[in-house]
Amino acid sequence: MSSDSVVEREDVAVTEYKRDPYPPQGVDLDRPSVARVYDYYLGGEANWEIDRRFGEKALASFPFVRPAARANRQFLHRVVRHLARQGIRQFVDVGSGIPTMGPTHVAADGIRPDAHVVYVDNEPVAVAHSKVLLEESGDPLRHAAIHGDLRDPDGLWRKVAETGVIDLDQPVALLLIAVLHVQQLDEDGVDQTGAIVARYRKLLRPGSYLAISHGTSDGIPDDRAADMENFARMYDQSSTPVRWRPRAEIDALFGDLELVEPGITWTPLWHPEEQTPGSPAIEFVNPTDSVVWAGVGRKN
Repeated sequence: MSSDSVVEREDVAVTEYKRDPYPPQGVDLDRPSVARVYDYYLGGEANWEIDRRFGEKALASFPFVRPAARANRQFLHRVVRHLARQGIRQFVDVGSGIPTMGPTHVAADGIRPDAHVVYVDNEPVAVAHSKVLLEESGDPLRHAAIHGDLRDPDGLWRKVAETGVIDLDQPVALLLIAVLHVQQLDEDGVDQTGAIVARYRKLLRPGSYLAISHGTSDGIPDDRAADMENFARMYDQSSTPVRWRPRAEIDALFGDLELVEPGITWTPLWHPEEQTPGSPAIEFVNPTDSVVWAGVGRKN
């Protein structure tokens, strides 16, 4: 798709979204969207019948998915707050989805009012929703939402730079939250996730951070692991193929970055002190119930 047609779809999506919450022109409603289904799990409204049918079916069989999705979102909030306290003022949220349950720029601004955030997604509804949100509560000098393809690190990095919001010669926090378990396939259908993330690591300036959360069936009870495999099969058959990587493969995505304490862990266990008092409580019998490994690495 040409860049002109992408921009046109985004403009139409924004206009239609602001006018009426019905599907914007050009939005694919032939199959569920990962971003819109995730929005449904989080309790958002930027989803349609095909997404809700998929989500309802998933939650009926796998009710742990909703609290796991919400715990993952809270992990994002805690990462942003923690890194802002470390002096990071630039955040690039790739695969940002629909900013339900607290957007990144709000979490960042709560610690650093001078924080800069760029949202990146390839789903027109997600980009449209983010643009509308930023029109209402953002600062065009510090916030932007753009269409980008995770599989094209150099092209995506150029688009981020073109916003004028992020100075890529300075440290940034690259957020890859709950996006890498969606298989990043090349034109031959081969998953390129490892090579893609390696390129992003190279693009980061020293002092930057990489945050990753990733669904898994590794390290959880056997019955839950079986549920996760069946859950993945739903996506393979109806939406977009996903792959729950084992812990060792998730570790490898950080390459030689220095892991921030406590290293790779379950989402509820990563710096719980950064949770804000007003955040909804999510109770897990065991942290493994979150079914998501998560961590943050620093480039020295």
